[in-house]
Amino acid sequence: MSDRTWVPRSCTLPTEELPLRVAEWDGLFAERLTALSRPGPLRLRLDLAGGPGVEARVRDLVEREGGCCSFFTFTVTPGERLISLDIRVDRRHAAVLEALAARAGDVSPRRSGT
Repeated sequence: MSDRTWVPRSCTLPTEELPLRVAEWDGLFAERLTALSRPGPLRLRLDLAGGPGVEARVRDLVEREGGCCSFFTFTVTPGERLISLDIRVDRRHAAVLEALAARAGDVSPRRSGT
């Protein structure tokens, strides 16, 4: 999957910053994603392994992502060993969410659910 596949035209992140942001998401998926589920067509749930600094890392990333892609709604639910990240979009951006889910599944070596 190319880096631009899941990035919609409505994203306001400067083009030169895009590879760095994609790498941040990929790193999070590769290092922390333990399960991925689709509770609905406009919702993605990612379960991330917790640890020192992980919650702050997730919150920082979703805050910045929401700043350039305002169609995302992120909800971070911290836990002792697991951090849940719920991502919602409107119908217009359903394909973006689908592509993000596919990328997360492709990048994560530890994903255990669908």
